[in-house]
Parts: sequence; C-alpha cells; structure tokens
Amino acid sequence: MILPAIAAGVGVAVIAASANPFIVRAQDAAPEAAQSAPQPAAEPPPPDPAAELAAKRDKTRAELETLSKTISLSSDKVSALQQSIADLDKSTQSIRQALIESAARRKALDKQILASEKKLADLGVKEDGIRRSLHERRGLLAEVLAALQRMGRNPPPALLVTPDDALASVRSAILLGAVVPGIRKETDKLAGDLASLAALQTASAAEKAGLTATMTNGIEEERRMDLLLAENDKLSRSNAAELEAERKRSEELAGKATSLEGLVASMESEIASVRDAAAAARQAEENRKLMTDEQRAQAKALADSGVPDKNRIAPAYPFGELKAKLEVPVAGDILRQFGDADGTGHEAMGMTVATNPETVVTAPADGLVVFAGAFRSYGQMIILDTGDGYHLVLSGMETINTRQGKFVFAGEPLAVMGAKRVASATALALETDRPTLYIEFRKDGKPVDSRPWWTAKDTGKARNDS
Repeated sequence: MILPAIAAGVGVAVIAASANPFIVRAQDAAPEAAQSAPQPAAEPPPPDPAAELAAKRDKTRAELETLSKTISLSSDKVSALQQSIADLDKSTQSIRQALIESAARRKALDKQILASEKKLADLGVKEDGIRRSLHERRGLLAEVLAALQRMGRNPPPALLVTPDDALASVRSAILLGAVVPGIRKETDKLAGDLASLAALQTASAAEKAGLTATMTNGIEEERRMDLLLAENDKLSRSNAAELEAERKRSEELAGKATSLEGLVASMESEIASVRDAAAAARQAEENRKLMTDEQRAQAKALADSGVPDKNRIAPAYPFGELKAKLEVPVAGDILRQFGDADGTGHEAMGMTVATNPETVVTAPADGLVVFAGAFRSYGQMIILDTGDGYHLVLSGMETINTRQGKFVFAGEPLAVMGAKRVASATALALETDRPTLYIEFRKDGKPVDSRPWWTAKDTGKARNDS
C-alpha cells in the first residue's frame, strides 16, 4: 500500500527536475518502456577528467569575461572615488602608499576571482557527471517510473474485502516482495541524484552571485588605481621634453642591444636618470654596509614590519635576505618553472604565470627601474635592479605604468596584463591564450632559479589547464 506514496514522491522529484529534458522524456516514454525495454547501446569511452575540467574552465572563463563587460560603476560610486582621491594628501609618499595598498587589494580580488572560477568549473563538472549518469540510466529509469505509475493506478487488492481476492492478494504479495526492493533502491538513487543536482545548482548560483560582487569591487579598485596613477604621474613629471628624449634614447639603445646584459649596461651608462639613480642607490648600499649591526637590525625590523622608510632610494635590506618573503607579482597559475622544457629543446631561464585579462603586475621587491619598454622578442619588459648584483626581468605585459630611473617599492603597481597572451620567445609552446607573465631572476648577469625567494603559498605549480 506504500507504493502509491512512492510513486507520488518520485513524480514530484521528476517535476522538480523538469529542466532535465531526458528525465521528462523518460516519464513520457514510461508506458512503452514497460512493455519493451530498449536495447542497451554500446557504452562510450569514459570521459577524461583532466580534459573535462579544462574544457569547463575555458567555458567558465569565457562566461566570466562576458559578465565583466556588463558590470559598470554607478555615477555616485565614481564621484565618491574621485572625492576620496581629492581628499588625499598630495605628497609623493602618500600617493605611492595608496597605490601599494590599492594594488594589494586588487591582487587579493584577482585571487578571489581565480578561486571562484576554479570552484565554478569543479561544480560544473560534478553537475555534468550527474546529468550524464541520469542520461545513461534513462532506460532503467523509464521502467521504474512506469512500474510505479502502474502500481499507483492499479493497487493490489485488499485481503479482507472478499475471499475471492485472497489468491490475487497472495500472488501480488509474492510479486511485490521480489520487485519492490529493486524499485525502492532505484527510486532512492534517483531522488538522491536529483537532490545532489539541485544542491550543486544552488551552490553554483551562490558562487556566481559572490563572484559578481567581487568583480564589481575589482572594477572599483581598478578605477581607483587609475586615478592614483594619474596623480602620481602629475607629481613625478619633471620635464616632459626631457622624459620624451630619454624614452626615445632608451628605445634606440634597446634596438642596438643584443642581450639583457648589454641593455642594462647601456642604460646605466647613457640614460641620465638611470645613471644618477643607480649611483645614488649604490651609495645608499655603501652607507648601509657602514651601519653598525644594531642599526642594520633596526632597519631590518622596520622593513619586516611593513612600514619601511618611504623616502628611501635603495632596497630596505639586501636582496639575498629576502628568500621565502617575496610575493609573485601577479595572481595566476604557474605554467612553467625555471629548468622546465621551454618548447624549443632548451630549459626555461625563468617562470611563466598565466593570469586573467587586465591583471595588475606589482614589483616583487624594492628596486630601481633600469629599463621599461619593448625589447626584442620579450615584448613589453621591465628590468629592476634590486641590489646585491640581482636584476629582475618581467615581460609579457601590455601597459607599463612606470619609467626607467624610478625607484619603486615592493608591492607598487608597475604594469597591467593584456586581454590575450602576447606572442613572444618566452611564451613558446604554451597551450593557452591567457595573458602570460615571464619572470626571470639574474645574479651577476646569470639566470638563477627564483623559487627560493617566493613565499610558500606561491611556490606551487598549477597544471596547464588551458
């Protein structure tokens, strides 16, 4: 007598899952399936989980890019941002500190977006798995639903109504005793699958809602950074004609240089702003070496506290002491590490990180910008002199927001990635069209592995999921 209730419960579950057309078709075809079960088709090969996840991430990423284009800030929000910038103390130190803080918030938001992107892809793969399981069992489900419908329409006779029905009742009891456990098992499994599917859809909707809010905050932070960069440019612009002349001269030197070493040497000897800044930085390093152990310990403690002197023109303390303390300059997935095959039969001299479009690039450490511009097959490139004979090379950006001869602090925004991967020698054989940042550490002109310098959370290597 409980079977009509089971049938009614499954009917409700089927109605709740009406978004799945194959379940509806199973219900419609139930009477026919009860009479003649369909012949089992040849089983397709099991899907590759890695390929399935990669395809789902690509689809999710495309959906998010489309979503980002529909998000805009209200006029009130824009006015509030402009007012907040106007209220800042217009000193170089305050603007640069605001830029560093803005870049940190923007990188944190970029990491949240990447995490949400991966979570949505994982949820999508699980949802597809349940749908695929239901689709593969559609013949069996049709039989179960048909049996439940028939039992609901024609319940077994009651034993106490008439003696003539006793034999029919016994026969029905024997039949039901053999059939009901199997039907109940399939019914429970179907209800569980539908409940899981509904839970996954709810989780995806909640994740998308949170992601939309994060993307809106990211756009707001991007606008704030643009306003801060404009203010910083006003403060640092000395002589437009002189800066333009230096830019043209640096382009000329970059065209003549045949190597990074040659480029750095020519910049430090022939570009006045770089030469003067390099000399000042070297003098500051010499002065630091003359400090007592107590003074050096105090300077290091101040730097470790995150509030070192914002007027400094040399790194807070030696680059060799920064191991396990630097953050990767962008939020993204590490595709290639130092020593990996680079696709040309050689080993990679640096690491490559895939990012989302328009991701901000920050300075990994204090350093002097000895070059900022296009250089041969590297594309747009920035070279930082971080002291102690170390140079940091960053390439693959689309827009550079700094200039040679400028001393930058760790965490200060330097550039922005583009919308797609820039074709360059450093990004060969990468199976992705995402923007990629190439990072190379050099010690006395020789490439070195950068992994010892990154914090523990940044040293992992992500699968090439594109």
